[in-house]
Amino acid sequence: MSDWTAADVPDQTGRTAVVTGANGGLGVEVTRVLARNGARVVMACRSVRRGETAAEDVRATVPDASLEVRELDLASLASVRAFADGVEERIDLLVNNAGVMNGPYRETEDGFEAQFGINHLGHFALTGLVLDRLRAGEAPRVVTVSSALHRLGDTAFGAGEDGYGEWTAYGRSKLANLLFAYELDRRAEWLTSVACHPGWAATDLQPRGAELSGSRLRYLVTRAANALLAQEPEGGALPTLYAATAPGVHGGGYYGPSGVLHMRGPPERQASSATSYDRETARRLWSRSEELTGVEYDLPAPGAVADR
Repeated sequence: MSDWTAADVPDQTGRTAVVTGANGGLGVEVTRVLARNGARVVMACRSVRRGETAAEDVRATVPDASLEVRELDLASLASVRAFADGVEERIDLLVNNAGVMNGPYRETEDGFEAQFGINHLGHFALTGLVLDRLRAGEAPRVVTVSSALHRLGDTAFGAGEDGYGEWTAYGRSKLANLLFAYELDRRAEWLTSVACHPGWAATDLQPRGAELSGSRLRYLVTRAANALLAQEPEGGALPTLYAATAPGVHGGGYYGPSGVLHMRGPPERQASSATSYDRETARRLWSRSEELTGVEYDLPAPGAVADR
């Protein structure tokens, strides 16, 4: 695994992948590599216009790419349901990639704190609503993109504006991603559910949060840090691609860059925080997420067995 690259992605011919946030950053690079290796990719994007532009970019390097752009706004449960209702084909791979990072307090269309609502609840609802399409897939996988910054988060899931801290809220949403990914793997024995993180990759995610804060200085510092320290999106996409396609991936795993401080480098299996493996916390989050989204999974709760 230590020298694994995009060239090692196995043939994906005949597989259908859904990639959220496929209009830019890591999402478009994951789409490009999957398409290059034969997958049909549904690009689930908040902006169809930006999604079509990204699809044109992919086709410029992969002329025979099989792509379809569909609208999906994870900040709207109505949009999530509409997207899921339009999925009639089987899904072999679901990549829960889209997300937002820090910025001032905002709410989704449904009144949830935006980072928790988009990064976790939107993907929780989406996965549950397409569960039957995944069940029809061949060796289905669900990959949920978290962050090394999940360690900054607490378990005050669903917290509102009082005491809001942008980095704590981001960490909370990314911790929720991990708890969800691990719990899904325990409940759905017929699929492989894993999590990953990209390290530090230069995308619009970080500058966008700074821009929303209204600080020009912070925006410029973030752009400069990305230029000097971050890896390119192609490198940041590797852990997701490994988790999504490598034959040696095991359910309940967490994959990230193997380099210094896990910020860049070839992917490897890693350990996440102790809290992310807490089964009681995962069960509470699952129940709360079903309550908040109105999406109930037709899956049994896992038995009381030892943690992985």
